Amino acid sequence: MSHDKPSFAVACPVRSVCDHHARVFAEIGRLQGHYLGTRRGAEGIPESLSNRFPVIGLLSYAAAKISPNYGEAAKVACFPLFDAWVKRQTPAGTAVFSSYGYAVETFRKARATGGFTLLDGGNSHFAHYWRVVSDEHARWNCELPPFPRQWHERGLRSLELTDWVFSPSSYVARSFIEEGFPAERVLHLPYPVNLSHFSPEPNTDLPASPLRVVCTGGVTLRKGFPYLLEAMRIIRKERDAVLMLTDIVHPSMKPILANYRDIPIEWAPMLPPDKLAARLKSAHVFALLSIEEGLARTALEAIACGLPVVLTPNTGTSDFVQPGINGEVVPIRDATAAAEAIVACYERRLAENITPDTAAIASTLSFDRFRERLLEHLATIDSQT
Repeated sequence: MSHDKPSFAVACPVRSVCDHHARVFAEIGRLQGHYLGTRRGAEGIPESLSNRFPVIGLLSYAAAKISPNYGEAAKVACFPLFDAWVKRQTPAGTAVFSSYGYAVETFRKARATGGFTLLDGGNSHFAHYWRVVSDEHARWNCELPPFPRQWHERGLRSLELTDWVFSPSSYVARSFIEEGFPAERVLHLPYPVNLSHFSPEPNTDLPASPLRVVCTGGVTLRKGFPYLLEAMRIIRKERDAVLMLTDIVHPSMKPILANYRDIPIEWAPMLPPDKLAARLKSAHVFALLSIEEGLARTALEAIACGLPVVLTPNTGTSDFVQPGINGEVVPIRDATAAAEAIVACYERRLAENITPDTAAIASTLSFDRFRERLLEHLATIDSQT
């Protein structure tokens, strides 16, 4: 067993959570290079270690502008070009860190030349993701795949070449283990999240009625919005209630929304953090019934604002829910359970007239805590490579 500590190449065509890992690798002197398909580098990465291939970003942007319906497919079509560029830049034996499908051939080179590979499991195992979201689309007669098939194929190939996975949530970890990935090689590593704009203060004095339920982020099938709409209909059989949504609606959801015109919805555009925090605090309960999500940032922001949350286990953020205290966790695709949980959170909030303690979540998700966890995992990896 070698006692040399390898350097890491971090490869992602877009700015992402992988930037945080690259920053830690740079701080400890173990970043071989940070590879991006963008014009600008990432905060905390020395210019000498920042390698950029902006043609990738320009091609993706141009294709999306020309044909908006195929923007994501155009982005995926650029992955092999990005991968080939990174492969040429990385020395033999370099350890490579990337995510699903971005650096398949670079992973292959790393393994063939004495290096190893690490994957950011930002969502569940790609086989699981594809299966559960495809099933959801079929339920609602949506013919679109969960994401471009080429990405699915490349993602599965990258998984075959992955030695270690960083998982942001127990949901993601379970999906890998259920697909046969060794449990000891799935390392728990929630992302750092800046919650400085999100806190219970100043407190918002809400009238008891109507019951106001908020969900921020895009309205899609993957995020379980048909079940939230049905839960609101169940709630409104007994009390006045309003749903607060963000006006970013996927085309597959529009005919479903048309069937719920009886549900009063307050729409809002995408908001900057300070205004988003105020909108969150103008609701009694936050609800997100996702079918698949690695770690839902929107729910973390709601928890930090002191809102009780109703989540499914498939949001990832359910790891931060203390049932009966700061929210409830309900099964996916169960509108009745969601309705009951929303009402329970609402009634508990009115009866107790207190805001849950939110101080711990900001500390748990700080960059310092992320660094500590990552260094602990690197010690484990170093001891076994």
